[in-house]
Order: sequence, then C-alpha cells, then structure tokens
Amino acid sequence: MLDEALREIRRRKWERIVVFTGAGVSADSGIPTFRGVGGLWRNFRAEDLATPDAFARDPALVWEWYEWRRELVRSAQPNAAHRAIASLDRALVVTQNVDSLHARAGSRKIIELHGNLFRVRCTREGTTHDATAPFAELPPRCECGALLRPDVVWFGEMLPREALETASQAMSSAELLLVIGTSGVVYPAAGLVSLHRGLSIEINPQPSNACTLAIAATAAEATPKIVEALQ
Repeated sequence: MLDEALREIRRRKWERIVVFTGAGVSADSGIPTFRGVGGLWRNFRAEDLATPDAFARDPALVWEWYEWRRELVRSAQPNAAHRAIASLDRALVVTQNVDSLHARAGSRKIIELHGNLFRVRCTREGTTHDATAPFAELPPRCECGALLRPDVVWFGEMLPREALETASQAMSSAELLLVIGTSGVVYPAAGLVSLHRGLSIEINPQPSNACTLAIAATAAEATPKIVEALQ
C-alpha cells in the first residue's frame, strides 16, 4: 500500500496539506502511549488521574504523575516522523499529543487539540504560561496563590473551541490529509477525519481503514518516505 500511496502523491502538487497525529507518532521517541503508562504508576489508571475530580481530591498526587510524565518527555527526542513532518512547511499539524515534540522538531503551524504538558493554567484566573522546568514544590501555585493545573484536556472536559473549529475548517478544505499514529477512537478529535473529502492516507501499524489508503507501518518507517514524495 505504500507504493500506491507514493504513486498517488506524485501525480500532482499538493498545496493544502493537513497532518493529523496521535500517540503513535511519538512511540519511536520512547514515549509510552497515554493508556500504556506503567512503572511507578502501574497501580493507577490514567483515566483516574486525568480528571477534574482527581485534581480536586488530591492535586499533589495528580501533579506527581504529571511531573513523572513530563520528565519522560524531557528526556525524549523527536524521531524521524516528527522531523519529516516539520520539513513540510506548507502543512498544518493537528495533533492529539501533549508532548510538544512537533514544535521541538521544528513544526511551526500546530494545533494542539488536547493541550500541552509544558504549559500550566491558573485555576482562579484562567491565565496560561509555559513551564518547561521541573517544579520546586508540588502542587505548584500561581503568583496569585491559586493552584496551577496542567494546561491539558482532562476526561470530562471539552476541547478548546477555537482549536477544534480551526482544525475542522482545515480538515474540510485540505487537499491531502495524512493521519499518522492515531487509533481513531478518541472523540471528538477522531471525528475530524470524516470532514475530509480529498485524498487521505493513514500510517499506523494497525490501520483503522478510515482513510482512502492505509499503510500498515510505524510513523518513523513510513512518514519520511511520504514526505519525500511530497517534496
């Protein structure tokens, strides 16, 4: 299926390109998927920690988990898929990931549907700011004295309206959609693919077959070849 995808890509020049990514694009960077965390947190389900109720009940515990995740990501590096995507200057990246690896690889046009691990939000004022370094104390607090929380979308919360609307419009108008490393089960983000009417190519070891063409491969294996054909 890779050869067929390459032939389709080479038959014309594609201008409006959207790259839609999920956890699988970061797997080759050594980052465990959201539902695959283990080690220190093997007795906790991510779904029991990434909720407003969990934060209200025990903000220190939630922040200990997030600091553990943040440290995993800090030590990781963008892989071949991230770097290839970053070389597509005309492409918009819409990602479900919160690891900021697309930005670290050099992508500039990014919509982060689920937020960012290295950004925090004041629970009182709603203001946000970047916070890449480890916190001296957990849970961290804003200068106003209120608790800070990770600026990510938790279970039971809505996606940012502006990000979702911008992503929806981009999906609808794109000539080419690359869907890379996403299971297609996390809604409403997964529903964005159905808005696209042009050529869509999925790269995933276990494709969902929601796209025109499906390539059964890892992101790092197939993405550089697809991007090379586009250039």
